[in-house]
Amino acid sequence: MLALTYRGPNRIRVEKKPAPKLEHPNDVILRVTRTAICGSDLHLLHGLIPDTRVGCVFGHEFAGVVEEVGPGVVSLTKGDRVVVPFNISCGTCFFCQRGLTGNCENTNPSANVASGVYGYSHTTGGYDGGQAEYVRVPFADVGPMKIPDDMTDEQVLFLSDILPTGYQAAEMGEIKPGETVVVFGCGPVGLFAQRSAWLMGAGRVIAVDPVAYRLDFARAYNNVETVGFEDATGGDVVSLLMKMTDGRGADVCIDAVGCEAEGSVAQSFLGVKAKLMAGSATAINWSIAACRKAGNVVLIGVYGPPFNAVDIGSAMNKGLTLRMNQANCKRYMPKLLDHIREGRIDAEGIITHRVPLEHAADAYELFEKKKDNCIKCVLVPPMAA
Repeated sequence: MLALTYRGPNRIRVEKKPAPKLEHPNDVILRVTRTAICGSDLHLLHGLIPDTRVGCVFGHEFAGVVEEVGPGVVSLTKGDRVVVPFNISCGTCFFCQRGLTGNCENTNPSANVASGVYGYSHTTGGYDGGQAEYVRVPFADVGPMKIPDDMTDEQVLFLSDILPTGYQAAEMGEIKPGETVVVFGCGPVGLFAQRSAWLMGAGRVIAVDPVAYRLDFARAYNNVETVGFEDATGGDVVSLLMKMTDGRGADVCIDAVGCEAEGSVAQSFLGVKAKLMAGSATAINWSIAACRKAGNVVLIGVYGPPFNAVDIGSAMNKGLTLRMNQANCKRYMPKLLDHIREGRIDAEGIITHRVPLEHAADAYELFEKKKDNCIKCVLVPPMAA
């Protein structure tokens, strides 16, 4: 089969690999019909996630058709269309029983971080991902959700990750009616966090990003106020946000950027170029600085272990509540499916590019370098074209 594989930092290629096989009675083999490139795939590509091994297949956002079913699977049959959450979860452990499928302790037993994740290094279990023609789906009775007959794969594709991730960010912010929410990042997760903030009753949503076309898209897609780095005198985005919030700060700040945030030369050098810590913590520190005392700061952007230069002293002395986690996608999928069906969220509306899987490396460059006003890039395997 064709698959997008990692060849070392900043090197990927599409190549032929053996198709996956059933390895456990609870597995299914999925023929991928749509798969997307995520901003966190770029962290892998750039060598910022530990233990990313040469030859692994990227891709944790995908939907497809069940091709082969293990003898222990009871809820799926050949031919079912499903969308698959990026967390691999057993459904029975301490965390899964509490809805925390992103923390499943059985699918990534060798590391005390996160659950198993498709296509996201051996730090999260070493599972091959879905940027391929086929993918093995473990615990198939637990994660995958059948796609309703009246909905397309693209309408529900982002239930696999970025939509639940953005929604969970807003939920963790405990937004109260009328509150002001600042979202750092206008990529796909940031866009869905902004939309979710409105759904939860925010009175004002301010989006921050250094890229002009992404700010334009956020205004059009979410009707938010926007702040670009060039809008702030001397690039001091925090001072501008404080001025916009009467000097007090926002009630809730959401970091939807993660470990490659721009805005600090020192953070970018130490965390991204020299890799002396786990990425740049600029978006975390700006979230802490721009939040009012006793407010809520949410981290949903991805950071690899083990540590970052975070201004924890200011967070403590301001009495902030910090919340963070990988998204527990499974528990949000039914509710968000309803939001899509009822038109409150146009999930596929953020797709700007569809690229054949054979040209996935070009699509990565398009997304990485923000060419052609790219917001979200979907890969289409040959048999699904």
